[in-house]
Amino acid sequence: MQCLFKKVATRKGGDFEFTSINDILTRMSEDLSFARSLALEAGKLLLDYYRKPDLQRKIKSDHSVVTEADLAADGLISQSIHQRYPDDLVISEELRSDYIPNAPGAVWIVDPLDGTTNFSLGLHVWGVLLCRIADGFPELTVMYFPLLDELYSAYRGQGAFLNEKRIHVRPLDTEYPLPFFACCSRTFRRYVVSVPYKVRILGSAAYTFCALARGAAILGFEATPKIWDIAGAWLLVKEAGGAIDGLEGGAPFPLQEGVNYSRQSFPTLGAATEQELAKARGQIKLRGG
Repeated sequence: MQCLFKKVATRKGGDFEFTSINDILTRMSEDLSFARSLALEAGKLLLDYYRKPDLQRKIKSDHSVVTEADLAADGLISQSIHQRYPDDLVISEELRSDYIPNAPGAVWIVDPLDGTTNFSLGLHVWGVLLCRIADGFPELTVMYFPLLDELYSAYRGQGAFLNEKRIHVRPLDTEYPLPFFACCSRTFRRYVVSVPYKVRILGSAAYTFCALARGAAILGFEATPKIWDIAGAWLLVKEAGGAIDGLEGGAPFPLQEGVNYSRQSFPTLGAATEQELAKARGQIKLRGG
């Protein structure tokens, strides 16, 4: 039997080695399985804190909320990744926010609790976000929303999935005239918006784009997301057949050396089609711009 090979870059030194297609597929499956299991474990941990009457919380310098649940989940995720992939770097909302380009392994971008305000108010839309970066670009993502029983996953070039069933964006359909525009609460404070669709504010940056990827929303926009809010969603939308980009053009990828990602926001626009994306750019304008 003929064995097929593909030349891929090793994680160390930038040299090339021959790796069989079967080995690549096995690694993809193992990496996804690990990420799914870890997201489920972190989600279970967060449920222990959910609606806890004495939940400790504070307001960070960027006016976002952090709770003891965020920190506990972040610790669990970082420790698990380092045990499984000792050479990999973890960038997370709560623990580390800078990128080292010559790290020997891949990079994991983590938001242990996206939708912290929802979580702290007892609302249901919040989740665990994991994204693995290879060569500066998203390679794998798992995003788990425990109270919705929704686990989104994608691997570069392999499609997008919700609870292991393939999902696709839904272009505008005159026979299904119910598209909506998902966005964040800062959108209308910072931008003049003339999007002609119903608006839904879901309270989770990642879930804005999950709604787009699964075909519920036709447009998604987040005005001030950080890299951990959108890294996995970026891959998910693309793998679901959608379009996603910076509002003014330019993607946050590849990751850049010297950037403190806790201080950098990436206004991000996603759409079911490239045509919808281009049209929406003209319908979302910075106030005073």
